[in-house]
Amino acid sequence: QLKTDTWCSSGGLLVDGNLISTGGFQGGANTVRYLDMCPTCNWREYPSALSAPRWYSTQAQLADGRMIVIGGRAAPSFEYIPQEGKSNAKPFFFDFLKQTTDPDENNLYPFVFLSPDKNVFVFANNRSVLLNPDTNTVVKEFPVLPGGHRNYPASGMAVLLPLEAVVDAEVLVCGGSAHIDSYTLASKDMFYEALQDCGRLQITKPRPNWRRELMPTARIMGDMLLLPTGAVLMINGAIRGASGWGFAREPNLTPVLFDYKAVDKSHLFKELNPTTIPRMYHSTSVVLPDNRVLVAGSNTNNGYIYDAMFPTELRVEKFSPPYFDPSRADKKPKIVDGGCPKELKYGQEFTVKVELNENKVSTKNFQVTMYVPAFTTHGVAMNQRLIKLFVKDSVKVGEGRYDVTCNAPPSTAVAPEGYFLLSVVYYKLRLPSAAVWVQLKN
Repeated sequence: QLKTDTWCSSGGLLVDGNLISTGGFQGGANTVRYLDMCPTCNWREYPSALSAPRWYSTQAQLADGRMIVIGGRAAPSFEYIPQEGKSNAKPFFFDFLKQTTDPDENNLYPFVFLSPDKNVFVFANNRSVLLNPDTNTVVKEFPVLPGGHRNYPASGMAVLLPLEAVVDAEVLVCGGSAHIDSYTLASKDMFYEALQDCGRLQITKPRPNWRRELMPTARIMGDMLLLPTGAVLMINGAIRGASGWGFAREPNLTPVLFDYKAVDKSHLFKELNPTTIPRMYHSTSVVLPDNRVLVAGSNTNNGYIYDAMFPTELRVEKFSPPYFDPSRADKKPKIVDGGCPKELKYGQEFTVKVELNENKVSTKNFQVTMYVPAFTTHGVAMNQRLIKLFVKDSVKVGEGRYDVTCNAPPSTAVAPEGYFLLSVVYYKLRLPSAAVWVQLKN
């Protein structure tokens, strides 16, 4: 049972797999909470651990294992979660957040990603910087993303695209609102159409520029999830309006699959089967170990209200991406029980034992991915990360059985210590196995 208010809070998993939650509303805004994995464990709460109120802030894990908490309403600053039981004396002022706020704010729940160079990429409103967490200084400012405003309440969505060896880290930011006052005008029953575009930026390049892509439909308040195949799923949200109580219209019912590696631009985006349930403000989604997507929530009302234009939504769905096509079910790989180490060291060579109903599969058609599960709220998937491992070899060891040898991630900057969902993908058909939990640590 919680004693402090977690409304619009932030969170993530610690190295040991336990949950750490930060911020929230009113009396919960300065709180750090811990929940361990044991079945009888209860919350441990420290209401004065944070030095600034963190309501609509973003939490992220760093390469050294620390957790940074950035932004929040009336909090143009950042700080690091202190040792349990301790309190921070003061935050680090972050002028970038002061510069990116406007009358509608539009810079809450900033998009935050750990870069492979150990710095922290922070995107707010339409601007982004690289923050050095050792010196607490901005070491790089990126070009402005044109088109409009991308953070709460003009809520776009963002991911760090899958990380691969010798490939630059790339951020994808999609949707939001072209109008700086979309929130204010939605309160007066004027609902602007959301943005339909995406921006892609290779953040590890010396002088990167945004590259524009166009989604099939406009989307605000959507979720963006990394699937084990490396594809990006866009789901939930609306076509017009902004985040807020009753501030959106036209739910976007159609999920979209984005293949960031497609050479033919006509194949970048693929619309999938629509839902019948609007998932707008306060909806959420998360990738499950079986690689389906759990979709829940949606409440555009101030309270549990069921006779509204968009009723408070208590139904929960599972969405099956195209790799669950029944006609290809017999070609999906399966990790043999006990066929993968439960603990991995950085750079370690290890073998995954796989069952696959194919007579001959080349090494290039085996892909192994490790996924960091996200803390997802308000369209922000905190800490979400997918690493494509280097597959060194594959050996057929029996009828429909293969030993796939690969290397664990090379460093904590590529993959911070903690728990991951590991999947083997039959890349020829883009079919992933169900995932197994592995712990990566020094």
